[in-house]
Amino acid sequence: MMIENAVVKAKFVRRPNRFVAYVTFNSKEIMVHVPNTGRCREILIPGCTVVLRESSNPNRKTKYDLIGAYKGDKFINIDSQIPNKVVEEALKNKKIPNLAKYNTIMREKTFGNSRFDFRLENGSEVYFLEVKGVTLEDKGFARFPDAPTERGCKHLNELVEAKRAGYGAGILFLIQMDNIKEFTPNDAMDENFGNAVRNAASNGVDIMAYECSVQENSITLNKFVKIVL
Repeated sequence: MMIENAVVKAKFVRRPNRFVAYVTFNSKEIMVHVPNTGRCREILIPGCTVVLRESSNPNRKTKYDLIGAYKGDKFINIDSQIPNKVVEEALKNKKIPNLAKYNTIMREKTFGNSRFDFRLENGSEVYFLEVKGVTLEDKGFARFPDAPTERGCKHLNELVEAKRAGYGAGILFLIQMDNIKEFTPNDAMDENFGNAVRNAASNGVDIMAYECSVQENSITLNKFVKIVL
């Protein structure tokens, strides 16, 4: 999928909080919005090249969103609003083989006490799908999360309950970069989440990981990535 609005390059300076960062653009330091509340500490390093997306809202305090950064030669999209759009496009185009049979795709649907990203249907068959965007990478190995996530554990436990209730259930880790060797839960950061992933897998919840084909102005689900639990 193409990134909406124009994109430009800048140099990262600092990130005083989760929501904003300062960059150097056209020889001036400006404040930009960061559409990712994760830490991204291994990506947003002072002096690195970042990519900004121009906002279409003239009344915003910040004219640009910081949507990606170069980690060496690797470009990583960090926009947390992108994964669901990429997965929806992939579902419509039947690019996820084990979900290709579902023809009805609905966003933001509830089961139990959780709101899942997708509810998929094929006749009487129902499948709940949760999507997690992955930006943490080290030497080709991708991990999630980059910060403790109680919400992520809750989603996994609810997926187990959906499976027990007779529905299909899965979690898809969308890795927002390419050339990934394998994906694994980040136990060093959040062991509870890793245990929740393994428990979900043992209870029949589908665990999927896909890398993306990523450019500064586009991102598309590309291919399945080996998962090590």
